[in-house]
Amino acid sequence: MKAYLLDPAVARYVFDHSTPPDALLEKLAEETAEATGDAAGMQISPDQGTFLTMITQLVAPQVVVEVGTFTGYSSVCIARGLSGGRLYCFDVSEEWTSVARRYWGEAGVADRVTLTLGPALETLAGFDQPVDLAFLDADKGNYPGYYELIMERLRPGGLIVADNTLRRGYVADPAHEEETTVQIRQFNDLVREDPRVTVLMLPVADGMTLIRKN
Repeated sequence: MKAYLLDPAVARYVFDHSTPPDALLEKLAEETAEATGDAAGMQISPDQGTFLTMITQLVAPQVVVEVGTFTGYSSVCIARGLSGGRLYCFDVSEEWTSVARRYWGEAGVADRVTLTLGPALETLAGFDQPVDLAFLDADKGNYPGYYELIMERLRPGGLIVADNTLRRGYVADPAHEEETTVQIRQFNDLVREDPRVTVLMLPVADGMTLIRKN
């Protein structure tokens, strides 16, 4: 459970009153923790997974883009929410996404997912389909580049969900100048000033920003 921004008792109450992960997602989270060590923090939390499934169901997209797949937790949740659409995942790691591939199969969603390996700034540039929904959860320094590539392809009314946009709350502390925090602040400011979009930042987990193209 990622609850950096809430009182622990409130965070536990929220978690206990939300739909929990099923056995497959719990197994994936456990395997990720064992296999990747400290890097397991890159995996989204269970409440975020429920949110992604629900938002996918609400948007009813035909084309979803995910930048940053890791071991597949978020992609399983998105793919489960699809009803006839397709998820296109972009990542650089064959090792980590090999775990994702296995869980797509176990979850029965492998036929809804296409994975492209390579630097997403390059591979996304060659993606030629209109996008309905996107989930951005990759290296923070390249968020502006990913954002622009997705925006160029995002249909009017389409939605981008960007993860880690509150950086454990450090973004609100001007004295905190760690590189990733600075990068997220710059991204947040860029999105806020973009006249093409309507923005809502949610204090879910490490911060999730909803960005709707006008």
